[in-house]
Amino acid sequence: MKITGMELIHVRPRWLFLKLETDEGIIGYGEPILEGKARTVEMAVKEFFEYLKGKDPRRIEHHWQAMYRWSFYRGGPIIMSAISGIEQALWDILGKYLGQPIYQLLGGAVRDKIKLYAGVGGETPEECVEKAEKRMKEGFKAIKIAPFDAMRIVDTPRKIKDAVEKVAAVREAVGDSIDIGIDCHGRLSPSMAILAAKELEPYHPMFLEEPCLPENVDAMVRVAQSTSIPIATGERLFTRWGFREILEKQAASILQPDLCHAGGIFECRKIAAMAEVYYAAIAPHNPLGPIALAACLQLDACTPNFLIQEHATLGEGYLKRPFKLEDGYVRVPNEPGLGIELDEDAVMEKRYEGNWQNPQLLHEDGSVADW
Repeated sequence: MKITGMELIHVRPRWLFLKLETDEGIIGYGEPILEGKARTVEMAVKEFFEYLKGKDPRRIEHHWQAMYRWSFYRGGPIIMSAISGIEQALWDILGKYLGQPIYQLLGGAVRDKIKLYAGVGGETPEECVEKAEKRMKEGFKAIKIAPFDAMRIVDTPRKIKDAVEKVAAVREAVGDSIDIGIDCHGRLSPSMAILAAKELEPYHPMFLEEPCLPENVDAMVRVAQSTSIPIATGERLFTRWGFREILEKQAASILQPDLCHAGGIFECRKIAAMAEVYYAAIAPHNPLGPIALAACLQLDACTPNFLIQEHATLGEGYLKRPFKLEDGYVRVPNEPGLGIELDEDAVMEKRYEGNWQNPQLLHEDGSVADW
């Protein structure tokens, strides 16, 4: 079997779908995307295709090594997002060729169903409660809230109180049987994160995500050692090398690799194995499309230390058979490969030029803030 062609489709709201074609008629799906840089990743995929064309798609690890190591300047968000989407498509091809789900090729399922959480927004505590209750009615047993606005290195107590009031209101509304994750989005300095964590502890969050930016691991260690809340990080880290120091210094007890950025399905399975040694959990980051979710579910199914899965869509309006939420869970899929089939007509209706940009957040004085 040989790789013969590919198609890249920019899909609203901000996704990039890859279709990798073979001479045996098997098509593999992947999602090679970096938020705000979709067209840059598109070009990287096209450059990698010059190597892939005519190759056997079943040699997944060999191709991963070639794309990663022959790039010379290893890692980073652009190269790794391109490799990640390609790798997903290669696994999809192999699973379809063998008639097996991908997780069966990685050791088999270790669970029957996969727990998902849903995002909850809102500018006020009342809005957050309204959206949280809506998610509960939809069947979710876990939610995540991002309560912090732009935060200066040292900011006012009011900024922290505003965030805590949102979390407190949601906890009171949903009770103690619902998991609540808190996403700081890297907006807080370590000092502000420590202050915030102390105020949030009474509401028993499932995790505190990116309490500070991940580049300085020692700074995150300081936050982790100051609080009883489990620290989560990983969406902006790439490959197992990017996660090594986090684990060695125990800066986080929940890792959140993104299967569209960190290196793909098998690379994230390797990261999960590393985490298992440190008794750390895996909660894959995924604010992306249905192909990304399908890849995540394959990893979740075969990973013992999996905790919970983020998602932005179950595939309605993109997949012929969207995933179904049942009492907060999605059943482990049984179909070959990624287990999905795109609704081509629906996808083409959402095609666009790929020019979505990240929000540009500013402080009150006009200086740049972290989004």
